[in-house]
Amino acid sequence: MSMNTTATDTATAAPAWYELALCAQTGPGFFFPEPGSSLRDAKRLCGACEGRKACLDYALTNDERFGVWGGLSESERQALRRRP
Repeated sequence: MSMNTTATDTATAAPAWYELALCAQTGPGFFFPEPGSSLRDAKRLCGACEGRKACLDYALTNDERFGVWGGLSESERQALRRRP
């Protein structure tokens, strides 16, 4: 962190992989659908994204609880965290 960067700036800055991610071109609403909505399209887009693994790693590291990250839903990420 440089002297001119505050902790708040660092916390809200997008991760490096996000610039090239397909979700950056789509918008967050696609990956955070209303309850009961299909996640199929978001997961399909994630499957074609080169940043998928980095996105999933980010979500797991930062305990992201909502939305589709790295092609996985909230419950799928939760199950992955429980694996030994």
